[in-house]
Amino acid sequence: MPEQDRNAQEAQDGQDAQNGRLMELEIKLSYMEDLVEQLNVSVYRQQQAIDVLVEEVRNLRRQTAPAEGATHMANLRDELPPHY
Repeated sequence: MPEQDRNAQEAQDGQDAQNGRLMELEIKLSYMEDLVEQLNVSVYRQQQAIDVLVEEVRNLRRQTAPAEGATHMANLRDELPPHY
């Protein structure tokens, strides 16, 4: 009988070890899910900021496009270097 008790104890210890590893994995998974959610929120906010900046750049390009055309029509004498 002592051998059966020992085998039963070893089986129980193995079961406890598996349960412990499973619980540890579940905890890690929970932390990873939380981290992924935080990263998703961060990426979403960054994309919103990028969209705003892209629109601002487009607006600036529209504003400067007519001004660039006007400077090309200016007198070439105005563009001479200062040492002339």
